[in-house]
Amino acid sequence: MMILDFSSSSFDHKAFHPKTPFEQDVLDFLENWYDDSTVMMAHTSGSTGTPKPITLTKENMRKSARMTCKYLRLEKGNTAVLAMPVNYIAGKLMLVRAAEIGMKLICVQPSAHLEWSIFQPYADPIDFVALTPMQVEKSIDFVSHCDKLIIGGAPLSDKVKQDLHPMSNEVYETYAMTETITHIAFKQVPNQKFQKVNPYFEAFDEVNIKQDDRGCLVIETPYDDLIVTTNDIVELIDDRNFNWIGRADHVINSGGIKLFPEQIEEVLKPYLSTPYIITSKPDERLGQRLILVVEGKEYPIDLSKAPLTKYQFPKEIVFVDQFPRTESGKIQRNKIVL
Repeated sequence: MMILDFSSSSFDHKAFHPKTPFEQDVLDFLENWYDDSTVMMAHTSGSTGTPKPITLTKENMRKSARMTCKYLRLEKGNTAVLAMPVNYIAGKLMLVRAAEIGMKLICVQPSAHLEWSIFQPYADPIDFVALTPMQVEKSIDFVSHCDKLIIGGAPLSDKVKQDLHPMSNEVYETYAMTETITHIAFKQVPNQKFQKVNPYFEAFDEVNIKQDDRGCLVIETPYDDLIVTTNDIVELIDDRNFNWIGRADHVINSGGIKLFPEQIEEVLKPYLSTPYIITSKPDERLGQRLILVVEGKEYPIDLSKAPLTKYQFPKEIVFVDQFPRTESGKIQRNKIVL
């Protein structure tokens, strides 16, 4: 564990001596952050292809940090936790947020399970943390001691939402990508304190959203007037709110019917106990045949009561030992071999 107190006027990253490769990565980032260069390198997550390098300006990274801190009402002296690798944008921006507003940042080796007892001597509660769904699922006790939590990298399962419901903290799902320097919209997860929440992703004030002719989200960012056209099909509720439907590059055309895997996966959540995805195989008659791919050992699956249309029912169920995943735990669909 390494504690970086950016709220201290005497903070000096050069005074720290790394004990692990992760701590070295943190200090290497800070060395680059405080040098004279105006840009930094990041890499896309790799969930839809090979990770690609991308150049970001430090000023735009600061803008992103300020937007998040403004939305969540974070302040100087707050305690935050970095429990993500610094290789990708999510970890980098935790450091930038802490440095930008002066938070006390507890840096711990990234792992699926975070044990609350190691944090308790330093802060109770933790003011702010960013985690992946996998970390949340395996660290519910830790999460219960976090005042504000943002979750990204993959959709939240119903089970995790149920585990979070008895709590009274602020929990948000994020809409994010490297190109937009992490998230540009939040969707609050309801719990016992916040029962009536906005069911849609709400874009930050500094961001404008619209759709292209495919129905995909177009983001007008505050980053030097950068416009990002995504492959995410959305339902645009108004000029601030949207509902995410699925990826345009995942759409399956089966017998002339367009099917959205993510929509079907959402419906199937109550009927499957292990990770799964909806994808397709080539079919001479249908063009693409809808299939359900399930991770782990084979077990009986009954979808007879699932509220699916006849086109949405999988034509085949396939089991695989393990899904390929990114470091954040997101399934890499394009790397699954059937």
